[in-house]
Amino acid sequence: MSQIKTLNPALIGIATQTTYLPTHSRPEDNQYTFAYTVTISNAGDVSVQLLSRFWQITDADGDVQEVRGEGVVGEQPIIRPGRYFRYTSGATLPTPVGYMNGEYTMILHDDDRPLDLKDQLAFEVQIPAFTLHTPTSLN
Repeated sequence: MSQIKTLNPALIGIATQTTYLPTHSRPEDNQYTFAYTVTISNAGDVSVQLLSRFWQITDADGDVQEVRGEGVVGEQPIIRPGRYFRYTSGATLPTPVGYMNGEYTMILHDDDRPLDLKDQLAFEVQIPAFTLHTPTSLN
């Protein structure tokens, strides 16, 4: 008899850290580039796999860019219980201040058998908003 595994999406933690990249930015051309590092942790007792991402990137003028895609940084990582996955990516804004938020689409991953995506129920994990800003823009 197979056991049905479930996971509360609240057991997936999201932590972010941002850095302004002045050497990749051109303020005179309204291009401000930022790196962001995301740590996705699994406090549950079931492995999960990140399938896709959705970002809303909002600049100081209120303009929104939407980004959708498979995985993150070319990967669809499996995050086992008690473990985490960390990656760094980047965004360029036309203003020195903005923020990002979004969601990851994940599935439960059974380490004991091959993954069959059609049999999986996907769930969303919200990515809380975080600020992108140059060092002096919020003073």
